[in-house]
Amino acid sequence: MANTPRILLVDDDKNIRETLGLVLRKEGYDVVVVSSSKEAIEENKKSQFTLLITDLKLPDIDGVQLISAVRKTNPETLAIIITAHAGLESAIRAIRLGAYDYIQKPFKMEEILLTVKRALQHAELLRQNVYLKRELKDKYHPDNIVGTTPGMLRTFDLIRKVAGTNVTVLIRGESGTGKELAARAIHHMSQRGNGKFVPLSCGALPETLLESELFGYEKGAFTGAVSRKPGLFEMADGGTLFLDEIGDLSPSTQIKVLRVLQEREFQPVGGVKQIKVDIRLISATNKDLEKAAKDGKFREDLYYRLNVVTIELPPLRERKDDIPLLVQHFLKQFSKSSQNLPRGSTGSFASSKTVSKPAMALLTNYSWPGNVRELENVLERAMVLGTGDTITPEDLPEGLVVDELARTNQSIVEPLNFKKARDEFEEQFLRKILDICGGNISEAARKSGISRRYFHQKIKKYKIY
Repeated sequence: MANTPRILLVDDDKNIRETLGLVLRKEGYDVVVVSSSKEAIEENKKSQFTLLITDLKLPDIDGVQLISAVRKTNPETLAIIITAHAGLESAIRAIRLGAYDYIQKPFKMEEILLTVKRALQHAELLRQNVYLKRELKDKYHPDNIVGTTPGMLRTFDLIRKVAGTNVTVLIRGESGTGKELAARAIHHMSQRGNGKFVPLSCGALPETLLESELFGYEKGAFTGAVSRKPGLFEMADGGTLFLDEIGDLSPSTQIKVLRVLQEREFQPVGGVKQIKVDIRLISATNKDLEKAAKDGKFREDLYYRLNVVTIELPPLRERKDDIPLLVQHFLKQFSKSSQNLPRGSTGSFASSKTVSKPAMALLTNYSWPGNVRELENVLERAMVLGTGDTITPEDLPEGLVVDELARTNQSIVEPLNFKKARDEFEEQFLRKILDICGGNISEAARKSGISRRYFHQKIKKYKIY
């Protein structure tokens, strides 16, 4: 089987290697058994093994040297040392030089099987960790942030340029434009990509809690501080700290953040010692910090520290040509998420859907005050609540329909309920598409992305002949 762990067993004692090999195979493992390091190195060149089990004393090179040789070809292979000469010194030496664990001869089969099981579980965790890191890098790469309009292309170019540096970055844009997504892209493309990305919304906490969250506190610093708590600056050491809504920082907190940027050190609440940190700070705001600084509402010196490089994220209403691309991007994401759900999970939606032309017209013409985040939420709602394989205007919130009616200067004399607004838009659309197609119902249905039968039902409903 493809997922069966592969084990390379090396021992010059024929009785041990054959007996142990037989036991491991009965446990369901794919086992290759050899008697020397030379044979083991040759087998390792042919294919990759999840686990190497080797005797410490071998006729050619010892087990520790064998581990080193195997890992030059396959760095992810874990190793277990078997030795008749185990003591604290030899065990420490083996583990320091790369062994996962060691087992002393004579051993019980239960003991070695348990150790093998633990090693394979550890190997799987390492594999998943590598996979998740790779997925994160792929997810937050600028090439996977959707947009082809000139403003977004300039943004992507700037993200790539600053990612290779260590400069402080200020990301500006309305709520929902993807400021954290841009910050994560910078982090994962940078040399700090293997370090932590630590985000915090400065507007979500009161001043006293915010300082404790940023700088941490010592035991006994205040009532309830029963133990030391590291702050986010300390947790982000070696990585990136992302401060969203930084314009909401109080004056006293602004001073402390400025000191960290200048001195690369800070003092926890209730502490007496300075803690040095190596972080990159990326901040974001939907406010005009320059004006706030001139008005005395934000420290001017901190503003200039934050504003080394500014990245502007345009609102969605200024990049409407990107909306169809974003729609396809989110539908693909939702489809992938639903495929990863366990069978029988509740709340999942159809694995793939398309968007009808009337619905896409509504999505494209809507003003999107909540920007990309609102678009994502609307599509997820349509995926969950809609029936069939196509998202239609009926699957969209009523605000989109009313917004479209207002945009096309239709007079709304009396308050419209959702059904009436939707019907008016639908009738207008059907008349227009029939006019474009010269009255050809089959062609109009095809261009609309709906079946001819459904199209017939609609034109009959609105008495369009």
